[in-house]
Amino acid sequence: MKLTTVLFDLDGTLLPMDQDQFVKGYFGLLTQKIAPRGYDPKQLIDAVWVGTAAMVKNDGSQTNEAVFWQKFAQLFGQEALADKPLFDSFYAGEFQAARAFCGHNPQAADAVRAMRGAGSRVVLATNPIFPAAGTRVRLGWTGLSPEDFALCTTYETSHWCKPSLGYYREILDTLGLTPEECLMVGNDAEEDMVARELGMEVFLLTDCLINREGRDLSPYPRGGFGDLMAYWTKIREGGR
Repeated sequence: MKLTTVLFDLDGTLLPMDQDQFVKGYFGLLTQKIAPRGYDPKQLIDAVWVGTAAMVKNDGSQTNEAVFWQKFAQLFGQEALADKPLFDSFYAGEFQAARAFCGHNPQAADAVRAMRGAGSRVVLATNPIFPAAGTRVRLGWTGLSPEDFALCTTYETSHWCKPSLGYYREILDTLGLTPEECLMVGNDAEEDMVARELGMEVFLLTDCLINREGRDLSPYPRGGFGDLMAYWTKIREGGR
């Protein structure tokens, strides 16, 4: 079957970063914004982690957004939901400063544009634990925007997270795709390469490789953006 669609992870793939460094800097900015509302900074960050873990375990019965805020309200009380607009304004505003904790690789935007120019559909398959505003900001650091993609997964509309296969099935269902016409590109040997179990082609981008479990990487086509473009060119007309 002809390859029609390329799914791109964002953090560590299109957007170079050391994940630990980014998270530390991002949480520092978040606490500066939110803690003055009466939150203990450590308890606030712990709550974000608990909410994130709940989203990762989402069973598809509700959106990731709903799951996160239910957990947040359990920890801080229902009145904490009144602070949701403050979080939203953070991701649309102060979150921009987190760019300082990321790198930049112009080859990322070049690859997306080259694939689109050749007629491939592209999807931003970033783990949907951020709101759309935060996803737009992070994507902007790469030189791209949500309008460059047929779909961007965010916590408002997604009902699963990586590495659940439900996350990938939801993308397929939303766009009316089959796994065999898709290529998933990511830097995480677990969260991104799991797409192969559905029948997708995969490519492991190794510039910011994450391999927490020390998996054998030999089964996966892998390398930098130059290697990705060569692989995509090879397989897009059925040359598996």
